[in-house]
Amino acid sequence: MQIVEKIRNTKETQISLKFNPKGRGIYKISTGFSFLNHMLEQFAYHGLFDVELSALSLDNDMHHITEDIAIVLGGAFLESLGDKKGIVRYSNVILPMDDALVLCAVDISGRGFCKTDFNITDEKTSDFETVLLPHFYNSFATNALLTLHIKQLEGQDTHHIIECSFKALAKALKSAIQIDPDRNCVPSTKAIL
Repeated sequence: MQIVEKIRNTKETQISLKFNPKGRGIYKISTGFSFLNHMLEQFAYHGLFDVELSALSLDNDMHHITEDIAIVLGGAFLESLGDKKGIVRYSNVILPMDDALVLCAVDISGRGFCKTDFNITDEKTSDFETVLLPHFYNSFATNALLTLHIKQLEGQDTHHIIECSFKALAKALKSAIQIDPDRNCVPSTKAIL
């Protein structure tokens, strides 16, 4: 596993990222949107990922900045794993946060797929458009080339549900990239992920 630095500049966003998958949960995150900062801080802290992220929205469109951050973060996560030799590969978490309960299951499969199931009726929480939550996870999974299932099991408070989902993803990914002491190869009968 390795530290990865990525830059993505478009007509809509400017993003730079430094990502360490085996860090201590240290983060410096600036997206221009306070709620998105907060969620990405939770992701870094609970996954023990070191994340330095600077993201600038050139068109002040939350859709574009959210999508592009997920693209860059997913790509960095994939690249940081190298050949994936010896990783556990699979993990799942059921994580509580007050009224919220979220299931997250991951397979670092080499195939991008995402299925989310949220029951959120609020259009916004703080400065975050809630319709972007599934889009963030889909963009992340597609670019990280992993299978991701996130399902809200309980919850009424929109902030808690979303925060719970970011924490659950962090914990599941942290477990999935651990090295399996019983296997010193790529965890697939195909010998490639």
